[in-house]
Formats: sequence, C-alpha cells, structure tokens
Amino acid sequence: MIFPLAALAAAMCFTGCTGPEQKLGRGLANTFEVVRWGEMRKSVEENAVLTQPGFGYYGAIHGFDRSLQRIGLGVYEVATFPLPSYKPILTRSFAADPVFPESYQPGRFSDPLLDTDTYTGFSGGDVAPFIPGSRFQIFED
Repeated sequence: MIFPLAALAAAMCFTGCTGPEQKLGRGLANTFEVVRWGEMRKSVEENAVLTQPGFGYYGAIHGFDRSLQRIGLGVYEVATFPLPSYKPILTRSFAADPVFPESYQPGRFSDPLLDTDTYTGFSGGDVAPFIPGSRFQIFED
C-alpha cells in the first residue's frame, strides 16, 4: 500500500500539478455557464447587431444551445481533470475560456480585500459580477 502511494507522490513531484489544475479550473468556469449564460447573451447581442440567418429568435436558440454545449464540456473536464491530455478540447467551435458579450467584459471584483484604499472608500471594481446582467461598477472608466 505504501509503495503505490510513494510512487504517486513521486510522480506528482516530478510532473507537477499545473495541467490538472488548469483543466479543473477551465472545467469549473465552463460549468458555471448555467449561472452566467455568457454564450446566450453573446449570441443574442450578435443577432441584434449583425444579420444572422433565420428569424428573431435565432440568437436566443443558438445561444441556449451553445450554453448547454459549454456546460457539458465543463462537466466533462471536471470529471476527467486527473487524466492526461490537459489541453482544451473542441477549440474549433469554443474558446477555451468562457465568453462574454462585447458590450460587457467583467473587470476586477470590488472587495475590501482587493480595494486600494479601504479607509476612505475610494476604490473601484464590479459590485456584483456574479449576477447575470449586473453591470454596476464603482468609478466606471
């Protein structure tokens, strides 16, 4: 029992953990698409600005479909993060990191731990980026 654990510990020391950590983080970020709906918001915005084939609901349907695909991709990466092949999959149809609409790219989170001057209260950042559609920022640029 001790030899396999020692071999596993030695393998982890020599190979490192950056591959599995990146795959797990990417998978969790893609799984949280169910909360963000970034693909859906992006598709609706693109359909409103650009002419897409189909009728008015094309952006919502296409975005919902892409969001479900991204959620499935995230669940797959979370389930298989300890296994090798740590490169992102399906890069032809999806970006490796979650996407946001062009009209809103979230910034740094406004938190007392991250604020530059907590005594006077003059600092900035996103107030509630975890709420879909929230675009309130302190001291917007």
